[in-house]
Amino acid sequence: MTEQSAREQAVVDQVIASFEHAGDARLAELMRALTRHLHAFLREVRLTEAEWRTAIDFLTEAGRITDAKRQEFILLSDVLGASMQTIAINNEAYANATEATVFGPFFVEGAPEIPLGGDISAAAAGQPCWVEGTVTGTDGHPVPGARIEVWEADGDGLYDVQYDDDRTAARGHLFTDETGGYRFWALTPTPYPIPHDGPVGALLAAAGRSPMRASHLHFKVSAPGLRTLVTHIFVRGDGYLARDAVFGVKDSLVVDFAQHPAGSATPDGRDLAGRDWASARFDIVLAPGRPR
Repeated sequence: MTEQSAREQAVVDQVIASFEHAGDARLAELMRALTRHLHAFLREVRLTEAEWRTAIDFLTEAGRITDAKRQEFILLSDVLGASMQTIAINNEAYANATEATVFGPFFVEGAPEIPLGGDISAAAAGQPCWVEGTVTGTDGHPVPGARIEVWEADGDGLYDVQYDDDRTAARGHLFTDETGGYRFWALTPTPYPIPHDGPVGALLAAAGRSPMRASHLHFKVSAPGLRTLVTHIFVRGDGYLARDAVFGVKDSLVVDFAQHPAGSATPDGRDLAGRDWASARFDIVLAPGRPR
């Protein structure tokens, strides 16, 4: 080991030792590992002091722009793939259970309940879309009474919380029937950009990366004794499937959205007043819950 390497390693060792008396063993484990990996990065890239100041300025700006409706640090986690990696770690593959993906920043507690076959759109802009499927366990048994939360952007690429008029639209919750079936009207998902007017957007631009998310519809599915699932379905053929800004696309979650011409019969007999519409099927399989 050279004298320079020894000096650098001494700093690492000193910081790791500083957590020796942490009252929480998990905290000590996390901070020691973070220290090792952070210092390994600094040493590998030979970070300059000017680059360090730029990084501090970036984080400072991320904190400045964050508020009750905008979480720039979650956005940073998303575009670096840290969110998806954490999800992969915490939603271990189990038999034929449906894969999880990113939660996203636009979920809202207390979304209105709709009946089976109801409409979550609340007159939001976009093409009507009939969504149906079943919820089962990995044993194939139906899960009656499962709670399904659904939310999405409207046809203009915006979620209701991004408007200034306190609207509630394109979101809701419903429960599966005795056979585990569900069905509802929504909007055909469209691609949209993640917020890119802040430091994370500047980072994407500098890296030559798009801020666009592939078209998707969010699901959160829960039932007693089963692992809660947070996932999306994506539109087959969407141009952003291979370059989703937050790495959320899984092949198993890409489904067909069939197009139906104006005037064609709808599954529930709904009159769409001469509008065309789409339909998709998504069968959901929940893994067993983790022992407590």
